[in-house]
Amino acid sequence: MLILALFLAGPWAGLWIVKGTLTSSMTLDILPLTDPFLLLQTMVTGHWPELTGLIGVAIVVGFYAVFGGRLYCSWVCPMNVVTDSANWLHRKLDLKKGWQPKKHTRYWVLAMTLLVAAGSGSLAYELVNPVTLLHRGLVFGMGFAWAAVLMVFLFDTFVSRHGWCGHLCPMGAVYGLLNTKSLLRVSAKNRDACDDCMDCFEVCPEIHVISPALRGKGDDTPLIVNRDCTSCGRCIDVCDLDVFSFTHRFDTQLIQPTSIEPGPRDPVTTKAMGGHK
Repeated sequence: MLILALFLAGPWAGLWIVKGTLTSSMTLDILPLTDPFLLLQTMVTGHWPELTGLIGVAIVVGFYAVFGGRLYCSWVCPMNVVTDSANWLHRKLDLKKGWQPKKHTRYWVLAMTLLVAAGSGSLAYELVNPVTLLHRGLVFGMGFAWAAVLMVFLFDTFVSRHGWCGHLCPMGAVYGLLNTKSLLRVSAKNRDACDDCMDCFEVCPEIHVISPALRGKGDDTPLIVNRDCTSCGRCIDVCDLDVFSFTHRFDTQLIQPTSIEPGPRDPVTTKAMGGHK
């Protein structure tokens, strides 16, 4: 919400900290930022961006490659409010999980958007991209954006829980590719304390990323290394036993369980168990 507030401060309050939208912006008239997904679409149409756009992409790619590509999805994307609201209603109505596309579906959607852009010679997907439409709508007026946002809300509520962000969004696919070697990680370093309450699985928008770290044995890494992890921190917030925490990708240490020394046995109990008199 803070990121969104920076964009809205200009048109709503006349305080122009950031100009533009999430696809392309200028911060304090100095720092250009450009969405890498927009750059990909532009390039396959046969057009080459201006130098400012290339610099903006380099800054964005560099930041997310270091700190985690899908941080964009959990901390920046305005659709979070929509999909979180849909998830809340989904649970309130006690609906089934619904259709769950395969986890690589978003990459097929990404490929399709680029093929359409190349074939049409235009940024065709941006005409229906709910992320772009919502952000532009909040800045310049909603218009058709309401329809796209409503469709995602209804889809996530009644068709597929976490369906849009978790399985279909091509922007999430692009930022996921930047998440492969990023430094910021969530670690289940205290996994031996887990009591299998399943709360982390309930709140995680990408539940398949948790098990390898949480259910690992022995020297298996406690780090969540799957590129689909959004580093949202919900598993950290919901866990009463502090199983999860933020760390860096080189921190593979586990918190060793506290050993409890057995106290002196009661003579009666010892005798009943067949022990020495």
